[in-house]
Amino acid sequence: MQCRKTGGISILGFCVLMGIPTFTPAADQHKETVASARSPERHLANIRQLTVGRQNAEAYFSFDGTKLIFQSTNDWSKDVLGNRSKPADAGLGCYQMYVMDLASDAIRLVSTGVGATTCGYFFPGDRRVLYSSTHAANPNCPPKPKRDGAYRWALDDYDIYSVRLDGQQLQRLTSSPGYDAEATISPDGKTIVWTSVKDGDLDLYTMNLDGSNVRRLTDDVGYEGGAFFSPDSKRIVYRAAHPTDPSEVAKYKELLAQRLIEPGQLELFVMNADGSGKKQVTTTGASNFSPYFHPDGKRIIFSSNIETRGEGGRPSFHLYLVGDDGTELERLTMEGHFNSFPMFSPDGKRLVWVSDRHAKEPGEFNVFLADWVP
Repeated sequence: MQCRKTGGISILGFCVLMGIPTFTPAADQHKETVASARSPERHLANIRQLTVGRQNAEAYFSFDGTKLIFQSTNDWSKDVLGNRSKPADAGLGCYQMYVMDLASDAIRLVSTGVGATTCGYFFPGDRRVLYSSTHAANPNCPPKPKRDGAYRWALDDYDIYSVRLDGQQLQRLTSSPGYDAEATISPDGKTIVWTSVKDGDLDLYTMNLDGSNVRRLTDDVGYEGGAFFSPDSKRIVYRAAHPTDPSEVAKYKELLAQRLIEPGQLELFVMNADGSGKKQVTTTGASNFSPYFHPDGKRIIFSSNIETRGEGGRPSFHLYLVGDDGTELERLTMEGHFNSFPMFSPDGKRLVWVSDRHAKEPGEFNVFLADWVP
Protein backbone atom coordinates (compact mmCIF):
# COMPACT_ATOMS: atom_id res chain seq x y z
CA MET A 1 0.00 0.00 0.00
CA GLN A 2 1.55 3.30 -1.05
CA CYS A 3 0.77 6.91 -0.30
CA ARG A 4 1.13 9.47 -3.07
CA LYS A 5 1.88 12.28 -0.62
CA THR A 6 3.94 11.97 2.53
CA GLY A 7 2.26 14.71 4.53
CA GLY A 8 -0.74 12.65 5.56
CA ILE A 9 -2.19 12.17 9.00
CA SER A 10 -2.71 8.52 9.84
CA ILE A 11 -6.25 7.35 10.49
CA LEU A 12 -5.49 4.05 12.20
CA GLY A 13 -3.44 2.67 9.37
CA PHE A 14 -4.49 4.56 6.27
CA CYS A 15 -2.86 7.64 4.80
CA VAL A 16 -6.00 9.37 3.62
CA LEU A 17 -5.65 12.84 5.07
CA MET A 18 -3.66 15.70 3.57
CA GLY A 19 -3.23 13.71 0.37
CA ILE A 20 -4.80 11.24 -2.05
CA PRO A 21 -4.33 7.61 -1.02
CA THR A 22 -3.00 5.19 -3.59
CA PHE A 23 -2.67 1.52 -2.80
CA THR A 24 -0.58 -1.23 -4.27
CA PRO A 25 -3.14 -4.00 -4.68
CA ALA A 26 -2.59 -7.47 -3.32
CA ALA A 27 -3.01 -10.33 -5.75
CA ASP A 28 -6.66 -11.31 -6.14
CA GLN A 29 -7.47 -14.41 -4.13
CA HIS A 30 -10.91 -14.60 -5.68
CA LYS A 31 -13.46 -12.20 -7.07
CA GLU A 32 -16.40 -11.19 -4.90
CA THR A 33 -19.87 -10.51 -6.28
CA VAL A 34 -21.00 -7.27 -4.67
CA ALA A 35 -24.74 -6.79 -4.42
CA SER A 36 -26.27 -3.49 -5.53
CA ALA A 37 -22.98 -2.00 -6.66
CA ARG A 38 -24.78 0.57 -8.83
CA SER A 39 -27.79 1.18 -6.63
CA PRO A 40 -28.32 4.29 -4.51
CA GLU A 41 -27.51 4.36 -0.82
CA ARG A 42 -30.79 2.68 -0.01
CA HIS A 43 -29.93 1.87 3.62
CA LEU A 44 -29.16 5.52 4.46
CA ALA A 45 -31.83 8.20 4.90
CA ASN A 46 -31.81 11.79 6.17
CA ILE A 47 -28.02 12.08 5.90
CA ARG A 48 -26.70 14.91 8.06
CA GLN A 49 -23.16 16.34 7.94
CA LEU A 50 -22.01 17.11 11.49
CA THR A 51 -18.59 18.71 10.90
CA VAL A 52 -17.06 20.92 8.22
CA GLY A 53 -13.40 21.35 7.40
CA ARG A 54 -10.02 19.71 7.98
CA GLN A 55 -9.87 16.19 9.40
CA ASN A 56 -12.60 14.78 11.60
CA ALA A 57 -12.55 11.06 12.24
CA GLU A 58 -13.63 8.07 14.32
CA ALA A 59 -16.93 9.28 15.71
CA TYR A 60 -18.55 6.82 18.15
CA PHE A 61 -21.87 6.95 20.00
CA SER A 62 -22.37 7.28 23.73
CA PHE A 63 -24.20 4.43 25.44
CA ASP A 64 -27.45 6.45 25.45
CA GLY A 65 -27.01 7.52 21.81
CA THR A 66 -27.20 11.27 22.51
CA LYS A 67 -23.51 12.15 22.07
CA LEU A 68 -20.51 11.38 19.90
CA ILE A 69 -16.83 11.30 20.73
CA PHE A 70 -14.53 12.05 17.79
CA GLN A 71 -11.01 13.19 16.96
CA SER A 72 -10.30 16.30 14.95
CA THR A 73 -7.59 18.64 13.71
CA ASN A 74 -10.09 21.48 14.04
CA ASP A 75 -9.72 23.58 17.17
CA TRP A 76 -13.41 23.30 18.02
CA SER A 77 -12.77 24.77 21.48
CA LYS A 78 -12.56 28.19 19.77
CA ASP A 79 -15.62 27.67 17.59
CA VAL A 80 -18.82 29.67 18.03
CA LEU A 81 -21.41 27.38 19.60
CA GLY A 82 -23.46 25.63 16.95
CA ASN A 83 -21.63 27.21 14.00
CA ARG A 84 -20.47 24.14 12.09
CA SER A 85 -19.83 26.04 8.84
CA LYS A 86 -16.99 28.12 10.25
CA PRO A 87 -14.60 26.23 12.53
CA ALA A 88 -11.85 28.19 14.23
CA ASP A 89 -9.15 29.51 11.92
CA ALA A 90 -6.32 27.84 13.84
CA GLY A 91 -6.02 24.20 12.90
CA LEU A 92 -4.15 21.61 14.94
CA GLY A 93 -1.03 19.72 13.98
CA CYS A 94 -2.45 16.42 15.19
CA TYR A 95 -5.71 15.08 16.54
CA GLN A 96 -7.38 16.16 19.78
CA MET A 97 -10.47 14.51 21.24
CA TYR A 98 -13.92 16.12 21.37
CA VAL A 99 -17.44 15.22 22.49
CA MET A 100 -20.45 16.48 20.52
CA ASP A 101 -23.98 16.73 21.90
CA LEU A 102 -26.25 15.68 19.05
CA ALA A 103 -29.23 17.72 20.25
CA SER A 104 -27.44 21.06 20.61
CA ASP A 105 -24.38 20.56 18.32
CA ALA A 106 -22.23 21.79 21.22
CA ILE A 107 -18.66 20.48 21.03
CA ARG A 108 -16.38 20.11 24.05
CA LEU A 109 -12.65 19.37 24.21
CA VAL A 110 -12.02 16.38 26.49
CA SER A 111 -8.32 15.67 25.84
CA THR A 112 -5.38 17.62 27.26
CA GLY A 113 -4.72 19.69 24.13
CA VAL A 114 -1.12 18.46 23.83
CA GLY A 115 0.41 15.45 22.17
CA ALA A 116 -1.63 13.39 19.69
CA THR A 117 -4.83 11.53 20.49
CA THR A 118 -6.79 8.74 18.84
CA CYS A 119 -9.52 6.15 19.43
CA GLY A 120 -12.05 7.73 21.78
CA TYR A 121 -14.92 5.76 23.35
CA PHE A 122 -17.56 6.27 26.03
CA PHE A 123 -17.68 4.49 29.35
CA PRO A 124 -21.04 3.09 30.52
CA GLY A 125 -23.08 5.87 32.10
CA ASP A 126 -21.62 8.39 29.61
CA ARG A 127 -19.95 10.46 32.33
CA ARG A 128 -16.42 9.46 31.29
CA VAL A 129 -14.60 8.62 28.05
CA LEU A 130 -11.40 6.85 27.17
CA TYR A 131 -8.89 7.73 24.48
CA SER A 132 -5.24 7.13 23.64
CA SER A 133 -2.69 9.93 23.84
CA THR A 134 1.05 10.56 23.43
CA HIS A 135 1.10 13.59 25.73
CA ALA A 136 2.97 11.81 28.53
CA ALA A 137 5.81 10.90 26.19
CA ASN A 138 5.97 14.25 24.40
CA PRO A 139 3.69 17.32 24.41
CA ASN A 140 4.40 17.90 20.71
CA CYS A 141 2.83 16.12 17.76
CA PRO A 142 4.78 12.95 16.92
CA PRO A 143 7.04 13.20 13.86
CA LYS A 144 5.78 11.61 10.67
CA PRO A 145 7.62 8.43 9.65
CA LYS A 146 9.88 8.16 6.63
CA ARG A 147 7.88 6.22 4.08
CA ASP A 148 10.66 5.23 1.63
CA GLY A 149 8.13 4.94 -1.18
CA ALA A 150 5.66 2.84 0.79
CA TYR A 151 2.92 3.57 3.27
CA ARG A 152 4.26 3.24 6.81
CA TRP A 153 2.35 3.84 9.97
CA ALA A 154 4.29 4.92 13.06
CA LEU A 155 3.58 3.07 16.29
CA ASP A 156 3.84 6.14 18.47
CA ASP A 157 4.04 5.96 22.26
CA TYR A 158 0.32 6.02 23.02
CA ASP A 159 -1.23 5.13 26.36
CA ILE A 160 -4.91 4.78 27.19
CA TYR A 161 -6.58 7.29 29.50
CA SER A 162 -9.94 7.78 31.16
CA VAL A 163 -11.35 11.25 31.79
CA ARG A 164 -14.59 13.00 32.72
CA LEU A 165 -16.53 14.80 30.00
CA ASP A 166 -15.31 18.12 31.40
CA GLY A 167 -11.70 17.03 30.88
CA GLN A 168 -11.06 16.61 34.61
CA GLN A 169 -9.90 13.62 36.67
CA LEU A 170 -7.58 12.17 34.04
CA GLN A 171 -6.63 8.56 34.85
CA ARG A 172 -3.98 6.52 33.07
CA LEU A 173 -5.07 2.95 32.31
CA THR A 174 -1.93 1.62 30.55
CA SER A 175 1.73 2.36 31.18
CA SER A 176 3.70 -0.17 29.12
CA PRO A 177 6.30 1.25 26.71
CA GLY A 178 5.17 1.76 23.13
CA TYR A 179 1.82 1.55 21.42
CA ASP A 180 -1.42 1.09 23.41
CA ALA A 181 -4.44 2.25 21.41
CA GLU A 182 -7.56 1.28 19.44
CA ALA A 183 -9.56 0.74 22.64
CA THR A 184 -13.32 0.11 22.75
CA ILE A 185 -15.72 -1.06 25.49
CA SER A 186 -18.17 -3.95 25.44
CA PRO A 187 -21.90 -3.10 25.28
CA ASP A 188 -22.40 -4.70 28.71
CA GLY A 189 -19.98 -2.08 30.04
CA LYS A 190 -17.56 -4.52 31.66
CA THR A 191 -14.52 -4.93 29.37
CA ILE A 192 -12.05 -2.88 27.34
CA VAL A 193 -10.42 -4.42 24.27
CA TRP A 194 -7.37 -2.77 22.73
CA THR A 195 -4.20 -3.29 20.68
CA SER A 196 -0.79 -3.24 22.33
CA VAL A 197 2.85 -3.96 21.52
CA LYS A 198 3.54 -4.71 25.20
CA ASP A 199 4.65 -8.32 24.55
CA GLY A 200 6.67 -7.62 21.42
CA ASP A 201 3.99 -7.95 18.75
CA LEU A 202 0.78 -6.10 17.84
CA ASP A 203 -1.85 -8.15 19.64
CA LEU A 204 -5.31 -7.75 21.12
CA TYR A 205 -5.84 -7.59 24.87
CA THR A 206 -8.76 -7.09 27.23
CA MET A 207 -8.87 -5.51 30.67
CA ASN A 208 -11.35 -4.30 33.25
CA LEU A 209 -12.56 -0.70 33.11
CA ASP A 210 -9.98 0.35 35.71
CA GLY A 211 -7.07 -1.20 33.79
CA SER A 212 -6.82 -4.34 35.91
CA ASN A 213 -7.01 -8.02 34.91
CA VAL A 214 -5.14 -7.71 31.60
CA ARG A 215 -5.58 -10.73 29.33
CA ARG A 216 -3.89 -11.40 25.98
CA LEU A 217 -6.27 -12.66 23.27
CA THR A 218 -4.08 -13.13 20.16
CA ASP A 219 -0.60 -14.46 19.54
CA ASP A 220 -0.32 -14.81 15.75
CA VAL A 221 2.63 -13.06 14.12
CA GLY A 222 1.37 -9.81 12.64
CA TYR A 223 -1.04 -7.02 13.41
CA GLU A 224 -4.45 -7.39 15.06
CA GLY A 225 -6.52 -4.31 15.85
CA GLY A 226 -9.60 -2.17 15.38
CA ALA A 227 -11.63 -4.50 17.61
CA PHE A 228 -15.29 -4.12 18.61
CA PHE A 229 -17.60 -6.33 20.65
CA SER A 230 -20.81 -7.90 19.36
CA PRO A 231 -24.11 -6.52 20.71
CA ASP A 232 -24.28 -9.32 23.30
CA SER A 233 -20.61 -8.74 24.29
CA LYS A 234 -19.81 -12.40 23.65
CA ARG A 235 -17.73 -11.98 20.47
CA ILE A 236 -15.14 -9.62 19.02
CA VAL A 237 -14.62 -8.55 15.40
CA TYR A 238 -11.24 -7.20 14.33
CA ARG A 239 -8.92 -6.58 11.38
CA ALA A 240 -5.62 -8.38 10.96
CA ALA A 241 -2.57 -8.78 8.72
CA HIS A 242 -0.71 -12.05 9.24
CA PRO A 243 2.44 -12.41 7.10
CA THR A 244 3.26 -16.02 6.29
CA ASP A 245 6.12 -15.91 3.79
CA PRO A 246 9.46 -15.94 5.68
CA SER A 247 10.66 -12.79 3.91
CA GLU A 248 7.40 -11.01 4.78
CA VAL A 249 7.69 -12.09 8.41
CA ALA A 250 11.29 -10.86 8.56
CA LYS A 251 10.32 -7.49 7.06
CA TYR A 252 7.39 -7.14 9.47
CA LYS A 253 9.63 -7.80 12.48
CA GLU A 254 12.33 -5.45 11.18
CA LEU A 255 9.82 -2.61 10.82
CA LEU A 256 8.24 -3.43 14.18
CA ALA A 257 11.66 -3.03 15.84
CA GLN A 258 11.70 0.47 14.34
CA ARG A 259 8.17 1.09 15.72
CA LEU A 260 6.70 1.02 12.23
CA ILE A 261 4.13 -1.08 10.43
CA GLU A 262 3.43 -1.30 6.70
CA PRO A 263 -0.16 -2.57 6.50
CA GLY A 264 -1.52 -3.45 3.10
CA GLN A 265 -3.87 -6.38 2.87
CA LEU A 266 -6.15 -6.55 5.90
CA GLU A 267 -8.79 -9.21 6.47
CA LEU A 268 -11.59 -9.36 9.02
CA PHE A 269 -11.80 -11.96 11.79
CA VAL A 270 -14.19 -12.80 14.61
CA MET A 271 -13.49 -14.63 17.86
CA ASN A 272 -15.08 -15.25 21.23
CA ALA A 273 -14.55 -12.59 23.87
CA ASP A 274 -11.99 -14.80 25.63
CA GLY A 275 -9.89 -15.16 22.46
CA SER A 276 -11.07 -18.64 21.55
CA GLY A 277 -12.79 -19.71 18.32
CA LYS A 278 -10.93 -17.41 15.91
CA LYS A 279 -12.49 -17.42 12.44
CA GLN A 280 -11.58 -15.49 9.30
CA VAL A 281 -14.53 -13.63 7.75
CA THR A 282 -13.11 -12.05 4.57
CA THR A 283 -10.62 -13.41 2.05
CA THR A 284 -10.72 -10.60 -0.49
CA GLY A 285 -7.07 -9.62 -0.73
CA ALA A 286 -8.18 -6.01 -0.20
CA SER A 287 -7.73 -3.53 2.64
CA ASN A 288 -10.70 -4.31 4.88
CA PHE A 289 -10.91 -2.38 8.12
CA SER A 290 -13.07 -0.57 10.71
CA PRO A 291 -15.45 -3.50 11.26
CA TYR A 292 -18.49 -3.14 13.50
CA PHE A 293 -21.28 -5.60 14.23
CA HIS A 294 -24.74 -5.02 12.78
CA PRO A 295 -27.39 -4.84 15.54
CA ASP A 296 -28.50 -8.38 14.64
CA GLY A 297 -25.08 -9.68 15.74
CA LYS A 298 -24.86 -11.82 12.60
CA ARG A 299 -23.53 -9.29 10.08
CA ILE A 300 -20.59 -6.91 10.02
CA ILE A 301 -20.33 -3.44 8.51
CA PHE A 302 -16.84 -2.40 7.39
CA SER A 303 -14.81 -0.26 5.00
CA SER A 304 -12.92 -1.67 2.01
CA ASN A 305 -11.30 -0.85 -1.32
CA ILE A 306 -12.39 -4.26 -2.61
CA GLU A 307 -13.77 -2.87 -5.89
CA THR A 308 -10.91 -0.48 -6.70
CA ARG A 309 -7.78 -2.26 -5.46
CA GLY A 310 -6.87 -3.35 -8.98
CA GLU A 311 -7.79 -0.10 -10.75
CA GLY A 312 -5.47 2.69 -11.76
CA GLY A 313 -5.82 6.18 -10.31
CA ARG A 314 -7.51 7.02 -7.07
CA PRO A 315 -8.98 4.10 -5.11
CA SER A 316 -12.27 4.36 -3.28
CA PHE A 317 -13.09 3.03 0.14
CA HIS A 318 -16.76 2.31 0.72
CA LEU A 319 -18.90 0.76 3.41
CA TYR A 320 -20.03 -2.83 3.00
CA LEU A 321 -22.16 -5.28 4.93
CA VAL A 322 -21.22 -8.97 5.13
CA GLY A 323 -22.40 -11.98 7.08
CA ASP A 324 -20.11 -13.18 9.85
CA ASP A 325 -19.52 -16.26 7.70
CA GLY A 326 -18.24 -14.11 4.82
CA THR A 327 -21.35 -14.42 2.63
CA GLU A 328 -23.90 -11.94 1.24
CA LEU A 329 -21.54 -9.02 0.68
CA GLU A 330 -23.47 -5.79 0.02
CA ARG A 331 -22.15 -2.33 -0.79
CA LEU A 332 -23.74 0.48 1.24
CA THR A 333 -22.14 3.80 0.18
CA MET A 334 -21.72 5.24 -3.32
CA GLU A 335 -20.61 8.85 -2.80
CA GLY A 336 -17.10 10.12 -2.14
CA HIS A 337 -13.78 8.31 -2.30
CA PHE A 338 -13.46 7.47 1.39
CA ASN A 339 -16.16 6.15 3.71
CA SER A 340 -15.13 4.47 6.93
CA PHE A 341 -15.40 4.12 10.73
CA PRO A 342 -19.08 3.13 10.80
CA MET A 343 -20.96 2.58 14.05
CA PHE A 344 -24.62 1.83 14.66
CA SER A 345 -26.40 3.72 17.43
CA PRO A 346 -27.24 1.61 20.50
CA ASP A 347 -30.87 1.33 19.35
CA GLY A 348 -29.77 0.33 15.83
CA LYS A 349 -31.74 3.14 14.18
CA ARG A 350 -28.85 5.40 13.08
CA LEU A 351 -25.40 5.06 11.54
CA VAL A 352 -22.45 7.40 12.03
CA TRP A 353 -19.38 7.29 9.78
CA VAL A 354 -16.61 9.42 8.27
CA SER A 355 -16.47 10.46 4.62
CA ASP A 356 -14.85 12.86 2.18
CA ARG A 357 -18.17 13.44 0.38
CA HIS A 358 -18.92 17.14 -0.19
CA ALA A 359 -15.34 18.03 0.81
CA LYS A 360 -14.31 21.55 -0.14
CA GLU A 361 -10.57 20.91 0.12
CA PRO A 362 -8.29 17.92 -0.59
CA GLY A 363 -7.77 15.91 2.57
CA GLU A 364 -11.00 17.06 4.22
CA PHE A 365 -12.93 14.40 6.11
CA ASN A 366 -16.14 14.91 8.05
CA VAL A 367 -18.54 13.08 10.32
CA PHE A 368 -21.92 12.06 8.90
CA LEU A 369 -25.05 10.75 10.58
CA ALA A 370 -27.95 8.94 8.87
CA ASP A 371 -31.09 7.02 9.71
CA TRP A 372 -30.58 3.32 9.03
CA VAL A 373 -33.10 1.79 6.66
CA PRO A 374 -33.25 -2.02 7.18
